[in-house]
Amino acid sequence: MINPIKVNKDDLALACFYRWERERPDTVFMTQPMGGGAVRDITWGQAGKEARSMASWIQAQGWPAGSKIAILGKNSAHWMLADLAIWMAGHVSVPIYPTFNGDALRYILEHSESKACFVGKLDEVGALKDGVPAGVPLIALPLAPTIQGAASWDKLIASNKPMAGSTQRAGEELATIIYTSGTTGNPKGVMQNFTAMAWALSSGAKRVVFNNEERMLSYLPLAHVAERILVEQGALRFGAHVFFAESLDTFVADINRARPTIFFSVPRLWVKFQQGVFHKMPPAKLKLLMSIPLVGRLVRRKLLKGLGLDQCRLAVGGAAPMPADLLRWYRDLGLDMIEGYGMTENCAISHATMPGTFRPGTVGQPYPGVESRIDAVTGEIQMRCPAVMMGYFKDPEQTAATITPDGWLRTGDKGVVEKDGCLRITGRVKDIFKTSKGKYVAPAPIEDLLVTHPDIEACAVTGANFAQPLGIVMLSPDAVTRVAAPEARAEMMTSLAQHLKSVNERLEAHEQLDCLAVIATNWTPENGLVTPTFKVKRPKIEDAYASQYEGWLKQRKPVVWAGV
Repeated sequence: MINPIKVNKDDLALACFYRWERERPDTVFMTQPMGGGAVRDITWGQAGKEARSMASWIQAQGWPAGSKIAILGKNSAHWMLADLAIWMAGHVSVPIYPTFNGDALRYILEHSESKACFVGKLDEVGALKDGVPAGVPLIALPLAPTIQGAASWDKLIASNKPMAGSTQRAGEELATIIYTSGTTGNPKGVMQNFTAMAWALSSGAKRVVFNNEERMLSYLPLAHVAERILVEQGALRFGAHVFFAESLDTFVADINRARPTIFFSVPRLWVKFQQGVFHKMPPAKLKLLMSIPLVGRLVRRKLLKGLGLDQCRLAVGGAAPMPADLLRWYRDLGLDMIEGYGMTENCAISHATMPGTFRPGTVGQPYPGVESRIDAVTGEIQMRCPAVMMGYFKDPEQTAATITPDGWLRTGDKGVVEKDGCLRITGRVKDIFKTSKGKYVAPAPIEDLLVTHPDIEACAVTGANFAQPLGIVMLSPDAVTRVAAPEARAEMMTSLAQHLKSVNERLEAHEQLDCLAVIATNWTPENGLVTPTFKVKRPKIEDAYASQYEGWLKQRKPVVWAGV
């Protein structure tokens, strides 16, 4: 029986914010690095004053109620304040990934019909020159680069009185349009209302207890639904303290400043953390030290403190499958990590493993209030709950293809349910390909095995219409530096050949990889080979490398150096 979860008006985002603004005006809400080691603390009261002043300016523009207003930029305190101001003013926020190029930016701004765009921290402003349609005003948030013609957040709030009262939004009102990161084709605009976002958080809180002493570090894109729900909505609901990261170069200092009690990261970054540990101490030596009772306890404590996670009571992985060996490694380190499964279309709420339990290879059981089923014909995972989207913006055909008439969301993922009710994801319905032998191959489980090698940061299994599949592996930056020396490259190739042999021994005959192609070029959102949350874009990988497959295979080596 599905556990009913009720959402009342006090659970909605703005109502929660007004509560903390009223009850804890002098308590720090957000801590923002300002550069050069300086930080700025923003209290709930200060946040309210700034958001209300910006809301007054937005209302003065005379835009129709429910207009779309975009937010482009890296995570920052003022990204969240802009979101609040848009909602207070009666409008709809449209978050945009800071790594989108000019074409993608223009598509989203035009498709969403955005009236304006807040611009925050960016690595470069090239996309703005080509991607902002004429007539769309820009508002530069603090820490934004110099943008010609943009209005200043600080000047606007200084010249506008804070909006009085506590404007409420109805739960069924459209709150945001979250554009998917687009593993295939143009991004789709997922429409979510205030109730859906609140319900998702309420369901998650049935499984994990939150309180107003939580500390969270926000560094994954706030344009991504998981960061938006867990960090932004979680902080608003429970009064948590949000810290922001300044850059990758300062990440160690940022996470040690925050010492998060709850920390969410995608698999590729959990792998990076592990590789950083292995760079300082070889895996075999670390395993030996951790096996010694007293020494092992000290080593674990030191490693967690070095990672900034010694106060972390809940570590979460999601957005892509977490390799089972990686989960085991973190558990052995003493980090209670759960794996969550969800998507933009359901506010990131579908399944998760339970804290204190260990079910590697699965994403656990459905969250409270979530119904789940496997399609008998296609094996597709389908789910239903109040957090399912209203639909895709201006795309009724795609909406009808994704949501059944009785409300079931077609996830596009394939899976099986274990005897204990835990869900095991076996791949994407559309990712499965057929070899020339007529055998079907699901790449995701094989990729989970490949990335357990400490020098592999990302990979893709491909090979439709070839006799056997093949793997393309991207080396970590540290490994790329090491293989510059010929001797080190030879050692790397030998290590990867041994890894390929061990992986193939765990696969069915038709799944075994013919070879590994080693890539030294970094796959980034900027070059379009991965999404902003580091999911591999398979069509882009095919476009980039398919012409080389035959050449790699003709070498008849277990590992070939592609290097591009």
